[in-house]
Amino acid sequence: MHRFKDLEIWKKSRLFCSEIYSITSKFPESEKFGLVNQLRRASVSIPSNIAEGSSRNSNKDFTRFLQIAIGSAYEIETQLLIASDLKFINQQEVISLLKNLESIIKMISKFKSTLK
Repeated sequence: MHRFKDLEIWKKSRLFCSEIYSITSKFPESEKFGLVNQLRRASVSIPSNIAEGSSRNSNKDFTRFLQIAIGSAYEIETQLLIASDLKFINQQEVISLLKNLESIIKMISKFKSTLK
């Protein structure tokens, strides 16, 4: 069992979640139940799955939850690109968020490879 609060991947993904909440607060009200909801749920999913997986008794189970977190990250990437296409966020914001997201994905992948 791992202490999720000590994991850098959990800390970084939690901060990223706050960034997503901040950026989506500027989206049009009409997107409250669309992209805003999707982005927020997927961003919450990353640290949540890391935390839940850390409580499992085997590395195999933890690895499965880390894979789900990575899936949520790719979901966010797609949604950010769509939000950019729709002009809900500017190019600089997208680049910054995607850079942070890529870093999180790499960290999770590297950590996941140590569990095998």
